[in-house]
Amino acid sequence: MMISLSLPFPASVPSLKPNCYSRHKISSVRTHQNISFESLQATLIRHANVGHVDEALSTLDLMSRANLAPDLATYSVLLKSCIRTRNFELGQLVHSKLIESRLQPDAVVLNSLISLYSKCGHWRKAEEIFSSMGGARDMVSWSAMISCYAHNGLNLDAVLVFVEMLESGEHPNEFCFSAAIRACSNRENARIGLEIFGFLLKTGYFGSDVCVGCAMVDLFVKGFGDLELAKKVFDEMPEKNSVTWTLMITRFTQMGSPRDAIGLFSDMVIAGFVPDRFTFSSCLSACSELGSLSIGRQLHSWVVKNGLCFDVCVGCSLVDMYAKSAMDGSMDDSRKTFDRMPNQNVMSWTAIITGYVQNGGNDCEAIELYCRMITQGKVKPNHFTFACLLKACGNLFNPKLGEQIYSHATKLGLATVSCVGNSLISMYSKCDRIEDARKAFEFLFEKNLVSYNALVDGYTRNLDSDEAFELFNEIENSSAGADAFTFASLLSGAASVGAVGKGEQIHARLLKAGFESNLCICNALISMYTRCGSIEAGFQVFNEMEDRNIISWTSIITGFAKHGFAKRALELYKKMLDSGVEPNEVTFVAVLSACSHAGLIEEGWRQFDSMYKDHGIRPRMEHYACMIDILGRSGHLDKAMQFIDSMPFGADALVWRTLLGACRVHGNMELGKQAAEMILEQDPNDPSAHVLLSNLYASAGQWESVSRIRKGMKERNLVKEAGCSWIEIANKVHKFYVGDTKHPEAKEIYEELDEVAAKIKEMGYVPDTNFVLHEVEEEEQKEQYLLQHSEKIALAYGLISTAKSRVIRIFKNLRVCGDCHTMMKYVSVASGREIVVRDSNRFHHIKDGKCSCNDYW
Repeated sequence: MMISLSLPFPASVPSLKPNCYSRHKISSVRTHQNISFESLQATLIRHANVGHVDEALSTLDLMSRANLAPDLATYSVLLKSCIRTRNFELGQLVHSKLIESRLQPDAVVLNSLISLYSKCGHWRKAEEIFSSMGGARDMVSWSAMISCYAHNGLNLDAVLVFVEMLESGEHPNEFCFSAAIRACSNRENARIGLEIFGFLLKTGYFGSDVCVGCAMVDLFVKGFGDLELAKKVFDEMPEKNSVTWTLMITRFTQMGSPRDAIGLFSDMVIAGFVPDRFTFSSCLSACSELGSLSIGRQLHSWVVKNGLCFDVCVGCSLVDMYAKSAMDGSMDDSRKTFDRMPNQNVMSWTAIITGYVQNGGNDCEAIELYCRMITQGKVKPNHFTFACLLKACGNLFNPKLGEQIYSHATKLGLATVSCVGNSLISMYSKCDRIEDARKAFEFLFEKNLVSYNALVDGYTRNLDSDEAFELFNEIENSSAGADAFTFASLLSGAASVGAVGKGEQIHARLLKAGFESNLCICNALISMYTRCGSIEAGFQVFNEMEDRNIISWTSIITGFAKHGFAKRALELYKKMLDSGVEPNEVTFVAVLSACSHAGLIEEGWRQFDSMYKDHGIRPRMEHYACMIDILGRSGHLDKAMQFIDSMPFGADALVWRTLLGACRVHGNMELGKQAAEMILEQDPNDPSAHVLLSNLYASAGQWESVSRIRKGMKERNLVKEAGCSWIEIANKVHKFYVGDTKHPEAKEIYEELDEVAAKIKEMGYVPDTNFVLHEVEEEEQKEQYLLQHSEKIALAYGLISTAKSRVIRIFKNLRVCGDCHTMMKYVSVASGREIVVRDSNRFHHIKDGKCSCNDYW
């Protein structure tokens, strides 16, 4: 789908300036003798206390016109009102009027000014005022300055001011302790925070105010990443309010414990505390992480009862929750929630656009929403909006559209924001334009670790492991330093090409870097080893893990399933359940795949039925596709069709493609045609449907139909994915196509291939020419075609390039040919070698003439 962004876009978007206070018309107001200073001051204070800053300032003007000079108390009340209502521009105006009045501000007013300039980001002005106070500083002054530095990211300065305060003889109170601890709520200063915490306990201020407990919770969460200690602090707090409960719920959600967050919300309500909009937003985010639509809907009804359904913050969380939790990836409920929001701002627009992008297959809708946002909605997008849109363009493989969107970001001055630049790198990488990705990387003014990781991920996506490693070396030598994501990307790159040698090198490097116990890294190692054909190495990593999460269990279960070891996969699944870990949607895909690869029909049905009955997980499209695969592989094509008809939602192309593949294996022409028609009805330009149908006709010898399909593909400019196989030798990946002669050792490869073919024919191997999908009359020519298959070429190269004790690992991007599969079983006997083949569906462990698939794949 071509989408043009040639639409009206404002050359300059009006900036959202804070409203200047509206002066009441006072020209007609006459000063009467009965107007007193006290009455005007009382009016001003009344307006200020209820947040009517404009009216309070009008009264201040009236006092000046009546020659009733406001005193310091009046200015103090006004400043505090501006701070409370976050009306910082008016607060600065009050400060200028105070200067004009020539009143000498006292400590109370100066402390308010420090807070004012701190909260609006003018920390230097706050610092200037604090420095000018000299001996007039009190505990509030010190606390305000420490808070100012912490609020503006100058954490070390905040700690130094706290130390200076102690040296001056001041004794900190609970608010000062709270400010100092918050300044230490980061990895760099966490240890100092513990020292301050010890001091706090000695002074007995821990239970004096909830702000201290909240600061301690953040110290352990943000400084040490320790939720358990944070929860202990929370439990020990003598007093709690809605703010403390909400903070703990939020931190549980942010730290990847959404289930605990929901549990804590229940405890909060039972304890009699009333949740506010921030509580609901955090709980809805927890539901998003859990994918729990039922709990999310209950929270939605609660939001409505509490009158918060029109709150923008809550509305955005609802949009996100419905987008992430909807069955079958539907965006209907999310869109309804968005459309009903009376005030749609940049947050809500970005939330719905993000939902469409993250749900997959809705990227065009996301782009259309963006067009509506800047034309009908007239909302100015922010950097998060552009980052998400560039991701959509990457998913659409549409770099031209991405460049148009990036030009919009440039016009708005957002192109230099890191997340936009990093998304541009990722977009080019996904579109196979790695050189442009590199240029985008070099163009960045400030390269952070995310920037490096985006490019490393790009190189690994494009199977350029050498460049990825070179960049990795650059990261290690820079101040950024490699993190868990860097190693995970490199491991993913090694896994994608089956480069176990490279993977082992990365494993050694991450051990040296101290990441051996990192949960994310361990999960990536399991995936790398299992995808590279070393299932036992992956299982060893799994066994040595001290902590495991659902991703760890699912990764190893998937590994055993893909390798055809269904019994071990199901045993691990049972062990997972016994250990108290609940499965998720991906776990069930792995379990059902294990049943499919081993032909365990009854077990597959049992696991499918248990999804909702035992675990409350509604099957999604991919689970139905797995059941079609189980039935189709075993030849129960009619039952598979009946199952499709019984689905609670319409089958998508994945389901029909699965059925078509089974029809190809079992030669069911009629049902295969029907499946192909359904795929092409949903996506007329799906090349795989044309290819599968063509192969189905070819296996039946209907060459006219084959010719018709291939001609149609050519007219539509549809390209069949070229079959290729590759093998890693001495840390270098060698790729081969059908009949490939470009390799430097091609002569030796084909000599080995001829020799091996002759040897196994003597053992009883007969080429199966039914797998020749071209119209060829002569049997000898058909055999020659079969001998030139890419996996056979890779096998021959493996035989001449590796020691006899080594396992030969071959990788193919498509399903392995049946004749190649048979030949490899013979070769394993003739050569005494173990051969592992990974195709698009699974692994085949071939040894002593037998395959782990038992000829069922």
